[in-house]
Amino acid sequence: MASAAPRYDAWLSAEAVAALSEKAGDPSSTARERREAHSRFLKLPLEPNPLYRGYGYFSNVDLAGLDPAASGPAVALPPQNEGTVRVVHDASGTRGFVPPELVSAGVRFRAFEEIWSGGEADIVAFLGKEEEATDRLSALGSALVNRGYELELPDRYRAPVRVADYAVLSLPHEAISIHRSVRCGVGSQLLFTEEVFSTPEVPEGQRLHASSTSLTTGADAKVVYLGVHSPDMRTVSIYRRRATTGANSRIAWLWNGMGGFRTKVRNQSTLAGAGSEVTDLQTFFGAGDQSFDSSVDLTHTSTDTHGQSITRGVFRDQARGMSRGLVRIEHEARKTVAYVSEHAMLLSKGSRSDTIPILEILCRDVKATHSTSVAPVDPEKVFYLESRGFSQPAAVRLIAEGFLAYVHERAPVAGLRELLYPLLAARWDGREVPWTGPEFPALPPLEVTGTEGAPEWRFDAKLR
Repeated sequence: MASAAPRYDAWLSAEAVAALSEKAGDPSSTARERREAHSRFLKLPLEPNPLYRGYGYFSNVDLAGLDPAASGPAVALPPQNEGTVRVVHDASGTRGFVPPELVSAGVRFRAFEEIWSGGEADIVAFLGKEEEATDRLSALGSALVNRGYELELPDRYRAPVRVADYAVLSLPHEAISIHRSVRCGVGSQLLFTEEVFSTPEVPEGQRLHASSTSLTTGADAKVVYLGVHSPDMRTVSIYRRRATTGANSRIAWLWNGMGGFRTKVRNQSTLAGAGSEVTDLQTFFGAGDQSFDSSVDLTHTSTDTHGQSITRGVFRDQARGMSRGLVRIEHEARKTVAYVSEHAMLLSKGSRSDTIPILEILCRDVKATHSTSVAPVDPEKVFYLESRGFSQPAAVRLIAEGFLAYVHERAPVAGLRELLYPLLAARWDGREVPWTGPEFPALPPLEVTGTEGAPEWRFDAKLR
């Protein structure tokens, strides 16, 4: 992985930002914020913390010629699942469908174009008051916001709401930057999937996919947010996800990285409601010269909160991985239980992974633990399987799949391991997973284990 010195001004020019602003119809304040974000993009480092700059593995990225204002035809879609909210981000923009029964129940959805047509006040409320970007790529995503929507679930709507969100890249030098604002009312239940793919055509140059999600839950709300990342090997991705919990609410972040060239994931969850829980589960499979860079931040600010972060990565060839999990327990966060687990398996001498768990504990009445390891596949396990008739490659594959399944089996989605296996198998065999329209095997109807509309959702790895 030889490093290249990119010219960031060639990635995105001030003229391209101005063209996007004009196409979107930005009010003056939003246009100014885009320009300021572009200026920060040119000046900021890729990694703001000097302790981690040696672990970023973001070499050979060249997004020269990004065209955030480009447009094209809409992609073909798989059949609509009954009762599902479907949102698609592609070259034609953002479009969504909400079943009439959910509209009647008070589920509110507004797409990017509708929000922008509402004027400055609506745009400011949609984008929210996010902290100013401290790294180059977050600033880039802020400057390029050109897709998105606002989704709000009403209070005390007890039936689980299923949302299927697809991002499909199909143009050369494409730049899709999505912002979502999701609010779950008191007692509501949400099962959300975010799936990222590319069409089969191989374009010239690299492409950018930026995804920003702001999630707020009311008291007793329950959310499962499942991400499946499988774009082509020319896609550079930036994920930013932020959540704030209400009292006794539960959030499960699930993320599975299999595709893409360079991928950064930044998850920040604030457990602000007493008795709330956050589970953050991530898996990565890296091959070729892929790299994944993940950071999970769990901040406990209220009493009796429970948080856990479990990450597993498998890397072969020249692939790179980096994961860091930070748990911060504030002074008033008594009776907190927190756990960080980060483990990686290396299948070749050229692969590498770094795992960095961090605990910042400012309160005595808590329980916080962590575990971490980076190691090759266990030769004794390989020998055992070979003695049972497996070939050496098949034995290594079986062990690696089981290593990732440790996370899948703890996810509150029924049969998640089986649902994701076709994608993992394709990547293991060196194949990409292209979006092919109606025949594409998008995720089928899902079930959150133990719910069926009941008040308790089962989280297998409870810490209580």
